[in-house]
Amino acid sequence: MRAVITRVSAAAVAIDGKTVGEIGKGFLVLLGVGANDTPAQAEKLADKVCGLRVFSDEAGKMNLNLAAVEGSLLVVSQFTLYADTKSRRPGFTQAAPPSVAVPLYEQFMDLCRARGFRVEHGQFGADMAVSSVNDGPVTIWMDTDNL
Repeated sequence: MRAVITRVSAAAVAIDGKTVGEIGKGFLVLLGVGANDTPAQAEKLADKVCGLRVFSDEAGKMNLNLAAVEGSLLVVSQFTLYADTKSRRPGFTQAAPPSVAVPLYEQFMDLCRARGFRVEHGQFGADMAVSSVNDGPVTIWMDTDNL
């Protein structure tokens, strides 16, 4: 699984002009599922994302996690994180098909909820408009193959 995690002061996702998910302080998580990903990887990624210490403490150091700042998550499916860019027209054969991706996408969100976080989301496979107010900016890329 791959994720791009952006620390935000606000983020939202809309479908057909209607907001379907919105958060204040927290993480915008663009989540890609690979063809060979497993539930164990979803668990590992949820642990890393929810425990990521990138919010500033009273000394101005990135030392606080999502729980410490009472943050939320906005999770948006993003199969393009598995783009093969060898040619000018990307291929996406490394991305999981919906039959594999949807359960892992939902499991990741459920695991974050089980850790006590409010999780908003887009709609898997929909054409979405994502907006965010990046805080910092702080953006982290994770790949479960490297965790």
